[in-house]
Amino acid sequence: MITTEDEAREWLRALPECDAMAMERLELLVAMLAEENQRQNLVSATSLDQVWLRHIVDSAQLLPHVPRETSTPWMDLGTGAGFPGLVIAALRPECEVVMVESRARRIEWLDRARIAMGLTRASIAGQRLELVESRQAAVISARAFAPLDKLLTLSARFSTSDTVFLLPKGRSAGQELQDLRKWRHVFHVEQSLTDPQAGIIVGTLADGKGKIG
Repeated sequence: MITTEDEAREWLRALPECDAMAMERLELLVAMLAEENQRQNLVSATSLDQVWLRHIVDSAQLLPHVPRETSTPWMDLGTGAGFPGLVIAALRPECEVVMVESRARRIEWLDRARIAMGLTRASIAGQRLELVESRQAAVISARAFAPLDKLLTLSARFSTSDTVFLLPKGRSAGQELQDLRKWRHVFHVEQSLTDPQAGIIVGTLADGKGKIG
């Protein structure tokens, strides 16, 4: 379990995707986030004291759950402040990352951060998910976006039987998965590296759509 900022940085540096340039991009993101958070509430002010643990590594820990060669395009739903979308794009700049976010001020922030970090393969779908044009994604992530059943209802049209879902769910992960009905799936819960009481729902939908009936 990672519990301190030093441990978070150490874990990150050991990640295969985290070379010197990736670390520079993440350092820039952290600096920009602190500045922008004074203008709009992107993240809780208290979480900035542990930004590498609470936001950077909490996002980056998704990467080991998906094969590098099959992780593009990556759709991040309800990106908000850019977690995990901007972190994934910073660590995998060659990967097409589509960040779905409908709030105007968040869209402006994401675009500014994307450009400053030189993330030419990252883009923002600036509208509600229901209005985003259907396409196939290799990975679908969502951090605190919606309850699991609703999330799948909204996102299944972007998936195939090979699409990997990476869904940080905090303390509710096990219960949400246990309560899931009417979906054929191959999901399981992985332990979060940043919170001993949190889990990440990982897996695929059977036959792509996975809906029963």
